[in-house]
Amino acid sequence: MQPGVEAPTQAELEGWNVQLKEIGEEYRALMSELLEKMVPSDAADSVYGDMRDSFKAAAESLMGNPQQLWQTQARLMQDQFQLWQNGVRSMAGEQVEPLVTPAKGDRRFKDDAWTNDPYYLSIMQQYLLFSRTIEELIESLDMPADQKHRLSFYSRQMVNAMAPTNFVSTNPEVVRKTLETRGQNLVDGLARLREDLGNSAEGLNVTMTDRSAFEVGSNIAITPGSVVYENELIQLIQYTPTTEEVFKTPLLVIPPWINKYYILDLREDNSMVKWLVAQGHTVFLISWRNPGPAQGDLTWADFMQLGPIDAIEAIEQATGEKSVNMLSYCVGGTLAASTVAYLTSTRRGRKVKSVTYMTTLVDFRDPGEIGVFLSEPVLQGIEEKMANDGYLDGRVMAFSFNLLRENDLFWSFYINNYLKGDVPAPFDLLYWNTDGTNLPAATHGWYLRHMYMENRLVEPGGIELDGVKIDLRKVSIPSYFLSAREDHIAKWNSTYYGALLPKGPVKFVLGGSGHIAGVVNPPRKNKYGYWTNDALPETHEEWLAGAEQHEGSWWPHWQAWITENGYADTEKMVLARQPGGGELDILEPAPGRYVKMTIPEVLGEIPPSSEA
Repeated sequence: MQPGVEAPTQAELEGWNVQLKEIGEEYRALMSELLEKMVPSDAADSVYGDMRDSFKAAAESLMGNPQQLWQTQARLMQDQFQLWQNGVRSMAGEQVEPLVTPAKGDRRFKDDAWTNDPYYLSIMQQYLLFSRTIEELIESLDMPADQKHRLSFYSRQMVNAMAPTNFVSTNPEVVRKTLETRGQNLVDGLARLREDLGNSAEGLNVTMTDRSAFEVGSNIAITPGSVVYENELIQLIQYTPTTEEVFKTPLLVIPPWINKYYILDLREDNSMVKWLVAQGHTVFLISWRNPGPAQGDLTWADFMQLGPIDAIEAIEQATGEKSVNMLSYCVGGTLAASTVAYLTSTRRGRKVKSVTYMTTLVDFRDPGEIGVFLSEPVLQGIEEKMANDGYLDGRVMAFSFNLLRENDLFWSFYINNYLKGDVPAPFDLLYWNTDGTNLPAATHGWYLRHMYMENRLVEPGGIELDGVKIDLRKVSIPSYFLSAREDHIAKWNSTYYGALLPKGPVKFVLGGSGHIAGVVNPPRKNKYGYWTNDALPETHEEWLAGAEQHEGSWWPHWQAWITENGYADTEKMVLARQPGGGELDILEPAPGRYVKMTIPEVLGEIPPSSEA
């Protein structure tokens, strides 16, 4: 018995047996439903095929070097024997140091039982030894680097799925809770699993936060403003000024369309949009539509024309200004780079005074772990799936991204929701993370192949948009690149090389933390610092070696860059511009309809809400 837990009576034991039988039947039914969700589509089947090929190549490599396999097995046996000896010594009352401990940052084994209880300590060490052995064995294989990278990813998924923390009987926290609640946690967990299965596409999209705690336009995405323009792809929001005067040149924010724009406007205390307005900018922001099958034919060129270019023309109607400053994020930045190159090639480069790229891949030489899903066979499967559906379901994309950090973004919630039966805590960032968007087939397939696979954007004339071949080396407008040192989506050792392409003045800044926190880092928090270097040497290692570290947020540094260099026309301040004050009428209050549309609503799985 666990300490502090009263022994059950015979009647309680009999009741538990009945309840456990019911739980088992419910669990089998849910697993059957989950397997149906996992039936391979063209895209999923191509991933499984690549996985099989990777393991086959590993087996062939081991056959060619049997001594390596023997040495690995011998070492594991040696470690197992040492672990057994340590157990005997510990039972004799001797203090014994663990043979292996979790890596720093591995939060799976934080419960005291993993170090204080000999049973759980042994289980943990057995697992960690096995995990380490697999990792070292893969590292020793003679395989092409890209195939070894994929094999490492697939193996990691399998090994982490086998962690003792993921099972009721070998997780001390779950065992305690099951005894304390007489199994109610498992009953509640099954109910949560059934609910999540109903909102999943391929795979299992675990609930990460209490979704009832948030409402777009009510307690997130609440910076005042109005929708002043819309077309079939975007709504353009103009934000209400909070200063008496504003800079003459308006600011156009281009967020990614993978997920929704309000990552830049979550709360008042961390809203980048609110901060930009408070600095004196007339802020316009593109809110992308959550597309469905009807938008499947939209191309990258359509995103450019209906997105930034239409927005620039609308801003001129709203303010009378013929040029803007651009602030872009992630894939929105890749589109911004395409747009300024296109405008340059069509002699309209002056429509943009400066462009800022936040964690943006322009040079895709190292796409990071997402590249695991982008081998040629896998990409062909994705293309076939999108050709049939007209879109890529955003829930599939979310599941794939979560597997890049599977212990933090999948298994931790699996344990909390389904084994412990707990409701996830309210967290606005995780609400945003699960409020996904679909991706149009024509745009996304083209983007994956031409950018990720073939890295064409860095080639002069490598990309053609609406009959115009573009070249980033001809872009002469000033550019500001912000990357994040721990970014695993847009790795800074790739984003840096995008900064070497334009011929105009470039400022490269490296922020701390990752893809989100490295960008959304308001000055009041001063949580992460940043690095600057006036030089742009040939390699990112040289740049970092000569960089100077600064405390606090990079936001004020960017504000100084755009104002002190005159890109915002600070010498020509004008009276604050109210939405609807120009030639454009107010269509509806911010945040608008487009951002409120969820994937189930778009796909007709549930009726649209009255607000949307």
